[in-house]
Amino acid sequence: MDLRYGINPQNTRARIEPLPGTDLPLRLLNGQPSYVNLLDALNAWQLVSEAAALFGRPAAASFKHVSPAGAALAGPVDRATAEPYGLDPAAVGPLTSAYLRARDADPKSSYGDLVAVSHEVDLELADLLARVVSDGIVAPGYAPGVLDVLTRKKNGRYLVLEARPGCTPPAVETREVHGMRLVQDVDTAPLTAALLADVRVGALTPAAADDLLLGLAVLRRTQSNSVCYLRDGAALGIGAGQQSRVDCTRLAGAKTDTWWLRRHPAVRALDFRPEVRRQDRINWRIRYLEGDLTPDERTRFAAALCDGDVPDDLGPDERARWAAELDGVAFVSDGCLPFRDNVDHARRHGVTAIAEPGGSLRSAEVEAACAEHGITLVHTGLRLFHH
Repeated sequence: MDLRYGINPQNTRARIEPLPGTDLPLRLLNGQPSYVNLLDALNAWQLVSEAAALFGRPAAASFKHVSPAGAALAGPVDRATAEPYGLDPAAVGPLTSAYLRARDADPKSSYGDLVAVSHEVDLELADLLARVVSDGIVAPGYAPGVLDVLTRKKNGRYLVLEARPGCTPPAVETREVHGMRLVQDVDTAPLTAALLADVRVGALTPAAADDLLLGLAVLRRTQSNSVCYLRDGAALGIGAGQQSRVDCTRLAGAKTDTWWLRRHPAVRALDFRPEVRRQDRINWRIRYLEGDLTPDERTRFAAALCDGDVPDDLGPDERARWAAELDGVAFVSDGCLPFRDNVDHARRHGVTAIAEPGGSLRSAEVEAACAEHGITLVHTGLRLFHH
């Protein structure tokens, strides 16, 4: 399979070379992938197939730059998630619900994503994908008529990949960097409920256990350092690729706050002119919540609203009141929490359960912080760095 180009367009010679004696895990049905498209597809497919196998429910992920912007299992869809796409939340099917919930974690970042779903793509999901900005999809199959819908996207260039669920990867993986070949065993450590048996603080509820286990599957395919906030089978905020773990925690926490604030009545009430596009409405709601509009943005935001007037900011008191209503959030870290500051920040975003490998020099301080905040703490003993 020839690639459109490598990581950057100036890497003009790029291709896939199957390893001797192995089968490709993906089959190209439409479009021409780039190097990064394939990295997204391979990581995303592993995430959703593992999550679906763990829970027996459809799973979806929205990938950008080799990390998930969002990931979720099939489940209930609220109006804030469904209405931007003109959908009735009560009528959304399981596979479409999984993708809507995944994209809703960070819809600004999901613009132009690589979609992965664990089950055969049906016409309902295809119709949704036809109306959003996305670069491609990987799935184990496509129902009759779906390819006709998808291959019309992007003037026929929409990337469609078919995964092979039964394809077993080699036991070792290699990477060549600057003239050196790095070789390691493939990480096959199973993700099971047994990883959550070492409860250090509090008591673990079944709902929290499910969210923590899903978080482990998400972080296994997220660039490290990484943390994930989850609730009800969906990621709310993912912090990826930061050098400082507490920066991951704060970044993902801010995304979680934005996810929650988008459900505030004042944000839902923003009345846009009919000609304003869906993604622009999403982005304006987020910029309004971020609260640091430039003069040019303020002018353009006002022009996008029916009354032509930018509403007042929610204010710190109202933000705090609304934030206090978010609870029951799970938090997972791909590496040990080195200091209690991660716990203190996580609690600000509704966290009531944490899973981390444990074993840091200051684990006792982390446990004390969890006890102080009433947070259940689980040591998994499993580090999930991914690069």
